[in-house]
Amino acid sequence: MKDAGLIYGYYLNEHKDIRHIEKLTMLDSNKSYWLHFDYTFTQTQDWIENHSQLNPVVIAALLNEETRPRATFIDNGFLISLRGVNLSPDSDPEDMVSIRIWIDQNRIISTRRRTLLSAQKIAYDIESGNGPISACELLTQLSSELISRMSNTINDIEEKLANIEEKILEKNVYILRNDIVDLRRQIIALRRYLAPQREAMMQLQNEKYVFFSNEQRFELREALDNLMRYIEDLDSIRDRAIVVQEEIANKLNEQLNSRLYVLSIITAIFLPLGFLTGLLGINVGGLPGVDNPNAFTLFIGFLLLIIIAQIVILKRNKWY
Repeated sequence: MKDAGLIYGYYLNEHKDIRHIEKLTMLDSNKSYWLHFDYTFTQTQDWIENHSQLNPVVIAALLNEETRPRATFIDNGFLISLRGVNLSPDSDPEDMVSIRIWIDQNRIISTRRRTLLSAQKIAYDIESGNGPISACELLTQLSSELISRMSNTINDIEEKLANIEEKILEKNVYILRNDIVDLRRQIIALRRYLAPQREAMMQLQNEKYVFFSNEQRFELREALDNLMRYIEDLDSIRDRAIVVQEEIANKLNEQLNSRLYVLSIITAIFLPLGFLTGLLGINVGGLPGVDNPNAFTLFIGFLLLIIIAQIVILKRNKWY
């Protein structure tokens, strides 16, 4: 039975023999291996703190709750933190899942809290005999998997923005305000981690570190190129979203101004009418037409003439 907290454990070898690591007490440290943990388990924390023989800085990073993408060379190894989009059902893709990695020439130790599909894919490849044969190759494949899985999320965001751009031509744009705000929030959340992840990937390719072969450096460079393209796409989508949001605001202002203009026209028409009716409604003597039975009809006719005159004046001045 596998130790609690140990999600995957494999020895890595050129023959691709599938050799599982079930018990950490029986771990052969002379062989190349991969250990993938859920760091929330106390057993994981105890082994990493007391039996991994890692630098205290590395231990703290592997068990840290909050991380930002980075790659730091320390004690002849790399301390790496990467992020991948959350592809779990009923989850927000921008709520990115983090993985913390320690790698040296013979071993790779990774920790996470939430399920990471990229790690599952690597484990499946190892089980099927097509997995990596070294720690560096595993890290290369894991980085490529993390980045390649971002493409669908970026494309979905761009498609949502395109739909909003089409709907903006409709009259009722008020309902699009929340959609564009949510879209911009997703873009900001994704870019918050992708930008430092680009710097981490660039650090991995530093020539002074001899971990990686030329082929692995090329794969890392390809992953970095894809990541940079995704960041550029996000920047482009962000700029388009700003323009769309401004257009929505302009249309809403136009609708508001149009309604206020209609109300102003109505007010302008009825303002003199209200003045006259108010003037003749005061309760004092000497009002004209009090004793004339046709006075009300004549007054209504006079008001109609005023309305017609106002409409003619407004039409002539092209005020509506």
